[in-house]
Amino acid sequence: MPDLPELPDHASRPDAGAQENDAERRRRRARFLRELAEARELRDRVQPRRAKAARLRHAMRMRTFRW
Repeated sequence: MPDLPELPDHASRPDAGAQENDAERRRRRARFLRELAEARELRDRVQPRRAKAARLRHAMRMRTFRW
């Protein structure tokens, strides 16, 4: 069997790897949501008429939504 590289101690424990992956997933998700919000703000600045129409449509949906 070929020599395999040594794994760090924390990678040999399954719960530590899951926590690390979970933390990395949360960091990626937070970065994605920040970039998405930034893109929406940019689009709203560039196309104010479309942004206003979208706000009005959203407000209408919220008024007609039944809890």
